[in-house]
Amino acid sequence: MLFIKTLALSLLLIGVCYAQGQILPNIELKVGTGQLDTSIRLLILLTVLSLAPSILIMTTSFVRIVIVLSLIRQALGVPTVPPNQVIVSLALFLTFFIMKPVFESINQNALQPLLRGK
Repeated sequence: MLFIKTLALSLLLIGVCYAQGQILPNIELKVGTGQLDTSIRLLILLTVLSLAPSILIMTTSFVRIVIVLSLIRQALGVPTVPPNQVIVSLALFLTFFIMKPVFESINQNALQPLLRGK
């Protein structure tokens, strides 16, 4: 008797499950015109923003500057002055100062021609 009730209930639930419509997101890629859908642009933007710190660390001298400033702090015999936040801020400033010519070259030789369509 329990088997028949279970079978009847499962048949009833199968009908309910098939009655629900499938809602799929609408994603369109316009390859011919070169424009992307808004959801793809948002996905690319979030990916770049989440990878930005690691790109900064891997492609610049940021880590080297932090290490040198930390070694100088230890060599002076003051392991807590200046605090780590100040060392990282100085390293970030020095990294942007050092990389400014590189960023200008990237802008002139890569980004501006791309935006102009060349």
